[in-house]
Amino acid sequence: MEQIVIGVESDEKVLIISVAARMAGMHPQTLRQYDRLGLVQPGRSSGGGRRYSPRDVALLREIQRLSQEDGVNLAGIKRIIALEQLVADLQEKLVETQEELAAARQRIAELESTIFPRRDLVPMSSSQTALVVWRPRR
Repeated sequence: MEQIVIGVESDEKVLIISVAARMAGMHPQTLRQYDRLGLVQPGRSSGGGRRYSPRDVALLREIQRLSQEDGVNLAGIKRIIALEQLVADLQEKLVETQEELAAARQRIAELESTIFPRRDLVPMSSSQTALVVWRPRR
């Protein structure tokens, strides 16, 4: 039988509400309230029961910390969570864009080396023009 290890970073929705509540140090009713408010989005079993992931439990602990230690109200916590998710999404997009840029620069370097293999030649674009003034001889 294969053993499955679930870490804090796991998004596997496998924990029933009573287990998730115990792990987060909260009452199950609190988790239901947070679900209604949209602070945490648990998965659903085929019977409709809530299922939480270890990442959800970590989020619940952070919600509790923000509320109890920092005195942030639930609306503020919801906004903080949304902004943190936006930052994470933007950081991921930035990494993707940087990788695409590096690949494009590599491709440009490859193309330049095949088009202009000699280093003593300077490539000139076709859009350059020169003006020559002609004067007839006397």
